Amino acid sequence: CQTAGGQQIYMEQENDWDRDLLLDPAWEKQQRKTFTAWCNSHLRKSGTQIDNIEEDFRDGLKLMLLLEVISGERLPKPERGKMRVHKINNVNKALDFIASKGVKLVSIGAEEIVDGNAKMTLGMIWTIILRFAIQDISVEETSAKEGLLLWCQRKTAPYKNVNVQNFHISWKDGLAFNALIHRHRPELIDYDKLRKDDPVTNLNNAFEVAERYLDIPKMLDAEDIVGTLRPDEKAIMTYVSCFYHAFSGAQKSVLLLNVSVKCLLYVREENVFSVDPLFISLSHAFFLQLLEWIRRTIPWLENRAPEKTMTEMQQKLEDFRDYRRVHKPPKVQEKCQLEINFNTLQTKLRLSNRPAFMPSEGRMVSDINGAWHKLEGAEKGYEEWLLNEIRRLERLDHLAEKFRQKAAIHESWTDGKEAMLTQKDYETASLSEIKALLKKHEAFESDLAAHQDRVEQIAAIAQELNELDYYDSPSVNARCQKICEQWDALGSLTQSRRESLERTEKQLESIDELYLEYAKRAAPFNNWMEGAMEDLQDMFIVHNIEEIQGLITAHDQFKSTLPEANKERESIQAIHAEVQKIAQYNGIKLAGNNPYTTITPQTIDKKWEKVQQLVPQRDQALQEELARQQSNDHLRRQFANQANMIGPWIQNKMEEIGRISIEMNGTLEDQLTHLRQYEQSIIEYKPNIDQLEGDHQLIQEALIFDNKYTAYTMEHLRVGWEQLLTTIARTINEIENQILTRDAKGISQEQLHEYRTSFNHFDKDHSGVLQAEEFKACLISLGYDVENDKQGDAEFGRIMGIVDPNNSGAVTFQAFIDFMSRETTDTDTADQVIASFKILAGDKNYITAEELRRELPPDQAEYCIARMAPYTGPDAVPGALDYMSFSTALYGESDL
Repeated sequence: CQTAGGQQIYMEQENDWDRDLLLDPAWEKQQRKTFTAWCNSHLRKSGTQIDNIEEDFRDGLKLMLLLEVISGERLPKPERGKMRVHKINNVNKALDFIASKGVKLVSIGAEEIVDGNAKMTLGMIWTIILRFAIQDISVEETSAKEGLLLWCQRKTAPYKNVNVQNFHISWKDGLAFNALIHRHRPELIDYDKLRKDDPVTNLNNAFEVAERYLDIPKMLDAEDIVGTLRPDEKAIMTYVSCFYHAFSGAQKSVLLLNVSVKCLLYVREENVFSVDPLFISLSHAFFLQLLEWIRRTIPWLENRAPEKTMTEMQQKLEDFRDYRRVHKPPKVQEKCQLEINFNTLQTKLRLSNRPAFMPSEGRMVSDINGAWHKLEGAEKGYEEWLLNEIRRLERLDHLAEKFRQKAAIHESWTDGKEAMLTQKDYETASLSEIKALLKKHEAFESDLAAHQDRVEQIAAIAQELNELDYYDSPSVNARCQKICEQWDALGSLTQSRRESLERTEKQLESIDELYLEYAKRAAPFNNWMEGAMEDLQDMFIVHNIEEIQGLITAHDQFKSTLPEANKERESIQAIHAEVQKIAQYNGIKLAGNNPYTTITPQTIDKKWEKVQQLVPQRDQALQEELARQQSNDHLRRQFANQANMIGPWIQNKMEEIGRISIEMNGTLEDQLTHLRQYEQSIIEYKPNIDQLEGDHQLIQEALIFDNKYTAYTMEHLRVGWEQLLTTIARTINEIENQILTRDAKGISQEQLHEYRTSFNHFDKDHSGVLQAEEFKACLISLGYDVENDKQGDAEFGRIMGIVDPNNSGAVTFQAFIDFMSRETTDTDTADQVIASFKILAGDKNYITAEELRRELPPDQAEYCIARMAPYTGPDAVPGALDYMSFSTALYGESDL
């Protein structure tokens, strides 16, 4: 992976990560926390951080800053605009920089980052971590992920219960993290006390130690790792890479000492061990170098010179973190290695019965330990001082910001208050305006009292800033002094304005009382006049004399109240005159009209004149309407008189016709004659109906919709008249048909009388037809077996099919006669058949197929047509049939 081509192949492999795994909520949560902490570990060097990884990189500014910090290079100047195009351009600059480092970005575009796409943002950060934190790791000819894994395996190999094979399952119990720390800083962890069955404790111990002593921020949660079947590999790799970079510096500084260990001793004659002069020389050099570093570092740690700003103190804290993370760990390794070499040397010399090696004065291990102890004491004190000083500056910054905010709020509130308190607006104000100004002033006084606390708080904060030796105390004191002086001035102006307002109020109270009295009396009187004008001009709609008479009575009552109303008007005008008199006498300049009302004396006089004009106009309109209603009442009576005579006459005629058709007094011819006479008398009554129609037309033109003098309407009478004409015509037709039936069937007058008597007997509702149940009762009385059983129902159905072929559910008298005549006569005679056809043919000597199909049921019509010969007489027409031939076919020539 040293060549450009190899690097490209490597990056393509590393970038071939499964993006769909980011959709796993547990893995995405781990990646969010880990990547955010990793970014903040670098961004804090520039005094900033991120809180939401997909939101805070959207404008591209912090993304470009992150790349500058981790690469040590400058990126193109970012665009500071807040439009979408500016954000996309910034992100593109960052992505171009990443691509310039040989990284192939797969499906990651600036638009997705600007839109806050969490999946793409996490993928981009992982790509950055791979390139700048993992790619350059090299261990024994392996690099990147494999190199980091091999480094972990080498470092944790001696530890029990640790077997690092990957970057997920192998780290769940937390022992591997603790082993890495113990291998490099054994004094920080008691590894033997750790238990494999307590992974949460193991993980939290490693995370806390790494954050506190190695300056590696906490990037993982123990509960997330233990609670996940397979921890996220990218999160684990990112966190472990921080351990590699934290310990790699110390590792390099010990290499030379390890070389010296190899040549610690050399063999002489008879296997006697002696001290290697090279070892002594190297140890001496490392000793002096370490001691010099300690002595040079202690004064830096003992320096307690405070800084003025939080930024400067944060830089000191960052320098201290760099010291712990970068500079101190190699020195710890050097110290440990010196002690190991010294102890190994003494052991070997003792075993070979050689005298112990004694370094010269000031170069002993105890000297190093003493200096180291002093270093750690200074370090602890420096850290405590840094934290206390940062807290102090935070407190100062907080107080200063609080002072500025409260001062700004107070200054904003006081802006314009002096001008408001010194204005003379009350000199030309009315009493209502003076009272409003007093209420407003009272509200201001309450507001002023409420702001007293803020002024006291501002003074207290300024005092505390002075006590804490705030660097910008002079400007704070000057601003506080200005606020206090302005506050005193506002108090004096407030009292002066109150006195002026109260004095002016008393001068206007006498005039205001008269204004109020005027308004109280003018308002109802004005409302009365407006209501009166509205009533006098209101359009009225009446339908009878009673209603218009009620309106006239109400109008007369209104006119009787006018003299009293005029007295009230004069009293109201007198109040206004009194106001003018008082103002003129006392030299008071009235600010304007009455503050309690907009009703002026001129308005009252104008409306009163209008009422006086409308009263006679209303009188005239009511009298005109009374005359119209009287005319309408005459029309109602005229129509009612006619309708009350015609309605009963029509009803009586209907009843008489019904009795004639039922009673059968005399022969059918007598009944027919009697009915035709009735018909003529009804026709002669038509002029009365026409006259009533004329009266009804007049009522409609007058828009009269009700008539209390009659219950009859023209629509009902028209329907009754048409029913009367229809009934008489239908009854005459029935008698004519009965005559034809009698003659065709040879039925005697006595038989018809019997049929009518029987029919009327069973026509219980006198409807002129027999319902199905009534007809069944008639059949039973005649001896037919139509009882309620299966056979009887079938027989009754057959008979109903004959008498009611249209299934109307009722049997007419004509159908009843036909049925009874068929039942009382076995067969028709030839003459009867010919007579029937002659009737159907309209007295012609022939009949057409169309007439047969129209007058007979379909099966009977086709039966007759098939048995009739064509008619050949002189009056024959196309399609004429000879009905004589049908009789010959049925009865033979002899019968004819």
